[in-house]
This record gives sequence, structure tokens and C-alpha cells, in this order.
Amino acid sequence: MSIIDRMFPKLPAAERAPAGAPPPRGNGATPAAASPPGADLLGPPELLERRRVLREEFAERQWNLGGVVYEMAIRDHFRLDLVVRLCARLQEVDAELGEVERLVRLEQAGAAGTCPACDALHGRGAVFCWQCGTGLMQQQTVGAEPS
Repeated sequence: MSIIDRMFPKLPAAERAPAGAPPPRGNGATPAAASPPGADLLGPPELLERRRVLREEFAERQWNLGGVVYEMAIRDHFRLDLVVRLCARLQEVDAELGEVERLVRLEQAGAAGTCPACDALHGRGAVFCWQCGTGLMQQQTVGAEPS
């Protein structure tokens, strides 16, 4: 049962989406439409699956948030605490999705990581950042050899 159904049980059944149905999209756009063609084929399967799940959760939560706010607006009764709670969870999912997408891009680019100073991608074995010159290798002090 969705948040809207729990909050507003008087909504006619004909206007409710069936349980488990994906939220409709007015322009046919999907979250994957922002990715270049074939981009989903690269990367570890677990990471790609996590990204797919997060995209679906983000779209559903965003859809539900819009529905809740719309219902509150037409009833002229806003519950700010509920809107803030829903927005906070949506932001958490968005942040996690952003991190997973960053990891997928690193994987696709064959990069070893990002510069700690400027966040530019760097390849495996890079000693200095190509963009800002920050050293990427950790320096270790060599102690005296045992006798």
C-alpha cells in the first residue's frame, strides 16, 4: 500500500495505481535516458543492479512525494513534517544513487580513483593529479633494516 493510499484512504479506487505498478511518466522519459547508449553494459553486475534498484526507488519516491503534496494542496491541508520526512528519504536515495553512478563511471573509465584535492579521475599508477598536481601516492618512511 502506497503512502498516498495510507494517508488518503477516501481516494476512489479507479484513481489509485495498482499495487506494484511503476509510476507513470508523462513524457516517456526514464532515469536511464540520461545515460549514453550502452553505458549500462559496462561495470560490475552487482553495481549495475544496485544502480537499477536505486533508480527505481528514486522514481517511485519522487512520484509518491509529488502525489502527497498534490493531495495536500487540493485539500488545503499541508503537513510539513510529512513532506520533510519524505524529502529527507528521497535525498538519501539520491545521494546513494549518485555515489553508485560515480563508481560505475570510474569502472567504465578504467580509473583507479579520484584526486583528494580536486576530484579529477586518475588512472592506475598515477603519481600526480593531471589537473592540480597533487601527489596521489602515499609516502612511507623506510626504517633502518634489522641487523
